[in-house]
Amino acid sequence: MSKALLQATGLTMRFGGLTALDALDLTVFDGEILGLLGPNGSGKTTFFNVVTGLYAASAGTILFDGRNISGHAPQQVYRAGVTRTFQRSRLSLTMTVFDNVAIGNYQHFEHGLLANLFRRDELKRDYDRTVELVHSLLHTFNKDLPQKMFQPAGGLTMIDRRRVELCRALISKPRLLLLDEPSAGMTHDETNELMDDILQVRARLGPFTIVIIEHEMNVIQRITERCVVLNYGKKIAEGNYREITADPQVQVAYLGQEAAA
Repeated sequence: MSKALLQATGLTMRFGGLTALDALDLTVFDGEILGLLGPNGSGKTTFFNVVTGLYAASAGTILFDGRNISGHAPQQVYRAGVTRTFQRSRLSLTMTVFDNVAIGNYQHFEHGLLANLFRRDELKRDYDRTVELVHSLLHTFNKDLPQKMFQPAGGLTMIDRRRVELCRALISKPRLLLLDEPSAGMTHDETNELMDDILQVRARLGPFTIVIIEHEMNVIQRITERCVVLNYGKKIAEGNYREITADPQVQVAYLGQEAAA
C-alpha cells in the first residue's frame, strides 16, 4: 500500500445539536481512487467541506502529506495541493470558458498593481502560458472544447460544463482531487463518457489521488480501488466494491432493515 496522503483522525463536525461527522477516522493513500459512499445526510460532502476549509472542524485533526491542515483557510488548503468540484455547478455562465478555468490557477498569478503596470512583458508571458495551459487541458477532455474557449460557459452542454469544472480543478496540478457527485444532472451515457475522460486525463497527467462521492454504483464499481461507507457521520464499512456491497451494515444503510433482511 502507498503512503498515506490524507489522514483524518477523530474528525467531528457539529451544527448545533446535529453531529454531521462523528469522530471519523479516514485515510486516503497516495495515488489511489477512493469512493466515499453513504446515504443522503451521511456526512460525505461535510467531510469535503471540512477538509477544504469551508467548515472548521469541531474536533479532530487532518494531515495532508504529513502536514497538519486542520483549521486552515480554503486558500491554504488549495495551495497545499487539494482541489475539488461541487455537486451543483459552480461555473459563472456569463464568463468565458477560459476565465472559468484560468481562475483555478489564481495562486500563480501576480496580483500586485505595480507589478502588472511595470512588468507588462512578464504579465503577457503569464497570460500566454495560461492560454496554452487552458487550451491543453480542454483538449485533453474534448478536442472540440478549445474552439469554445472564449465563448460564455452558459452555451455549453452539461457534460462540457462538468469538463470545464474539472479543468479548473486540475489547472493548479493538485495532488488530491475531491469530486462531489460528478455525474449529477447527466445521462447514463454522459456519465460513462465523463468517467472515461477522468481516467484518461489521470493517466496522462500522472496518477494523482482522487476521492469521489457518487450515487451511481456502476461508476464506483468501475473506477474506484477502495471504498469507505459513511452513515450518520461514522465509518461503517471499508474495502473494495465487492466487499462493501456485501456488507450487511451497508445494505441496511442503503436499503433499510427489511429490504436488507
